[in-house]
Amino acid sequence: SEVDVDGGIDQDIFDINEALGLDLFEGDIKLDGDCILLSWMQERNSIIGDNYRWPHVIPYVLEDSLEMNAKGLILKAFEQYRLKTCIDFKPWEGEKNYISVFKGSGCWSSVGNRQMGLQQLSIGSNCDRIGTIQHEFLHALGFWHEQSRSDRDDYVTIVWDRIQSGKEHNFNKYDDKTSDFLNVPYDYNSVMHYSKTAFRNGTESTIITNIPDFMDVIGQRMDFSDYDLQKLNRLYNCSSSLSFLDTCNFELENICGMIQSSDDNSDWQRLSQVPAGPSTDHTNMGECTDSGYFMHFDTSAGAEGNTALLESRIFYPKRGFQCLQFYLYNSGHVSDQLSVLVREYTSAHPNGTLRFIEEIKGMDKTYWQLHHVSLQVTSKFRVVFQGVRGSGLSNGGLSIDDINLSETQCPHHVWHIRNFTHLLNTSPAGAAGRIYSPPFYSSKGYAFQVSLYLNGTTDNPFNLGIYLSLISGANDDHLQWPSAWQQGTMILLDQHPDIRQRMSNQRSITTDPLKLSDSSSNYFWDRPDKVGSLETFPNGTAFWRGPGFGTGAFLTHERLRSRNFIKEDGIYILLTMEDISHLLSTEPTVSPTVVSTADTGTNKPDPTTTPGFVTRPEGTESPSFCADNPCENGGVCVLVDRAPVCRCPAGDDWWYMGQKCERKGSTQENIVIAVSSTVTVFVVMLIITITTALCLKKKYRQGKKNRENLTLEE
Repeated sequence: SEVDVDGGIDQDIFDINEALGLDLFEGDIKLDGDCILLSWMQERNSIIGDNYRWPHVIPYVLEDSLEMNAKGLILKAFEQYRLKTCIDFKPWEGEKNYISVFKGSGCWSSVGNRQMGLQQLSIGSNCDRIGTIQHEFLHALGFWHEQSRSDRDDYVTIVWDRIQSGKEHNFNKYDDKTSDFLNVPYDYNSVMHYSKTAFRNGTESTIITNIPDFMDVIGQRMDFSDYDLQKLNRLYNCSSSLSFLDTCNFELENICGMIQSSDDNSDWQRLSQVPAGPSTDHTNMGECTDSGYFMHFDTSAGAEGNTALLESRIFYPKRGFQCLQFYLYNSGHVSDQLSVLVREYTSAHPNGTLRFIEEIKGMDKTYWQLHHVSLQVTSKFRVVFQGVRGSGLSNGGLSIDDINLSETQCPHHVWHIRNFTHLLNTSPAGAAGRIYSPPFYSSKGYAFQVSLYLNGTTDNPFNLGIYLSLISGANDDHLQWPSAWQQGTMILLDQHPDIRQRMSNQRSITTDPLKLSDSSSNYFWDRPDKVGSLETFPNGTAFWRGPGFGTGAFLTHERLRSRNFIKEDGIYILLTMEDISHLLSTEPTVSPTVVSTADTGTNKPDPTTTPGFVTRPEGTESPSFCADNPCENGGVCVLVDRAPVCRCPAGDDWWYMGQKCERKGSTQENIVIAVSSTVTVFVVMLIITITTALCLKKKYRQGKKNRENLTLEE
């Protein structure tokens, strides 16, 4: 059996909020009645004023009310921000303004930094999609919906008589007297755009794109678009991304600053085709004339053991872990080898030392294959591709293309589905058109399998459907059952050559050990041999498959064809299952929310009167905060290198200081101290000056008297 988390319906943010009866501005924006905000809203529909920008590192709290799946996805959304922008997020440590994410009713956010202390952002039921989370955080960062731009009528037509009565204001546009689009064109692909069915009163579209090809594109919630990123990076003056290191498709003759090593006896060549294969590069797949290059190591000539080293430019890591991704084509012999190494530079070895990372296996396939290699490098380094000629007869060699390097975690597994167009065109809807992945193991040892409905379920055709099931495995007798808080993430890879411009589609599900099966009293995520059905692998091996959990509305066929999901007639599904039980308790012990700038002398928060004040339930504790709070005056105790440290509250013109925040300071006191110090220094200097003058005068008189006495004696 399979359970659809969406009920077979592809619900957008606005559908979810409407079903809950929420009456939010433009469907998912919380207004706080601030006249300044409304003024900015009417003048600038894409962004807000400088006063409402956040710092580049935004403090946040994940409230314990959030669903576990949502918590894991929020952290994944933060990773996308780090990969593609200069915006970072950090757990709140007492900063004045921060975002508190909680499970409210629906999906919504305020726009911009409201300068109000605790600022709420709701990720409610069914909002746990990475595109939805990115959308709401873009609101918090200062962005409005794309179709509210003043120039939108050039690109879309609003069909007013198809809009629900009383919802027409959600389609308002704003004048351009002080509008700032940051010189970015209108974006049909924006994650901030309404879908074609937003607030409709029937079955027909409320938004018609003036270019028909974009009718099924608007309203995507997969990932940031290129223009989304341009606007965000321009608004926050980002010149580079935080966790991105490099991308290379070898289209330029400088081959991205890579160098041929002198420690070998062969070279890599920049080519556009090889007689034995590949016939095209992976970037363009032969679709563009006078372009399409890759790097090739010829193993058809030379002696066994000949090597060729291709080294990247130097990188300076910040995080201590990296993921190298590239495509490989082997038209040589199966004995030819490709290894990935790093050349690390340290004070002890300033010229660098080579460290072996991984030999690429399974290279006997004559098509482009995607590979991931995890690195753990902490000093400056180069990535090194080492090709070695094998012992067998070769007509070709090793080719690499579309390299990406980032300080992110690699996916645990890759499911490559070839001949995909044929499968898509010939598979029926429903179970008869369902295919299964090979078995995989999670980092904790749970065996799992993914099923893909190529043409959707019977009730929901023309969509890709995807489900994850636990299956019986070698470790079952040693694992915890029911499986607790293992988050499985399934990513349909957008194979754009630049990782920053990819708009992959993903869904995550998390095993809840208390979830019961709908049809029985069994735990849903219990041992597969207890709650599953007996199945058989293609090789005849029997196993147990537990119930599936996923969605029948993973991706429409229209969106499937709108990006580079299908390349060389194949798709890649990246799979990761990881333990997120450490996210069960994520709130700080205390959380002072609104810091008043008008100091009344009693700024210590009172749990009974302070809105949003959070206290941890008895018997629980947060791993990042002290079990007991020794701090005074509303200070927050956090652990730094396992030692308690007080983070003291502060206002615009006052602050607390000291080991326990026991002493109070203010701007007025500093002024008094500064003036007093200045007066004191002036008085001291005056005394010194007068004393010096008197001493000099006395010395002068004594010298004059001595000279007069000497004259009389003569």
